[in-house]
Amino acid sequence: MKFDIITIFPNIVEEYINTGIVKNALKKKLVEIEVHDLRKWATDKHRTVDDTPYGGGPGMIMKIEPVYSAIEELKKKDTIVAITTPKAKVIKQEDLETFSKEKDMHMIIICGRYEGFDQRIHDNLVDYEFSIGEYVLSGGELAALVFIDGVTRLVPGVLGNELSLQEETFTKGEIDYPQYTKPDNFKGWEVPKVLLSGNHQEIKEYRQKQKKMI
Repeated sequence: MKFDIITIFPNIVEEYINTGIVKNALKKKLVEIEVHDLRKWATDKHRTVDDTPYGGGPGMIMKIEPVYSAIEELKKKDTIVAITTPKAKVIKQEDLETFSKEKDMHMIIICGRYEGFDQRIHDNLVDYEFSIGEYVLSGGELAALVFIDGVTRLVPGVLGNELSLQEETFTKGEIDYPQYTKPDNFKGWEVPKVLLSGNHQEIKEYRQKQKKMI
């Protein structure tokens, strides 16, 4: 599984992928991630990747030429070209699970900025568009990282304990049960007695009752 991330702020992405779960996946060579500066494909001396919108209006629009050139250089036969945009469908756990099963998947993710992309990029160059919520961020880097983190942690062998995936929130349409650890009493706030009982059947039944359906 390989991700090529195209952004004008590579340091944002590189900082995150070199920590935590994603870093472990890279070390184990279960996932490959390359980060690319979109300005590499700009053609003028100022390395311009945006311009004013036709018809007027505020802000700047991401130009089609550098995006097209980047995709042409990085794309392979079965590559999925994805784009981050608040206009797209919000990704869900089931979407991440589907992508995590594609062991040989190659995905290019283009991170948006400014007022968005030239519409011709959406219309002609992209296979998949996604959002992480109904709000607007300064750029698509956070959305791309949310997607990659969510997919990567589901790849077999990435997490130390695979059983944790079976019990966590959003699995089987449920929100996970409350969890507690030591001490059992802090300032009078006590852990439910059943969790201290040692009765595994009662604990199982208690936890099942605590789960909430989405």
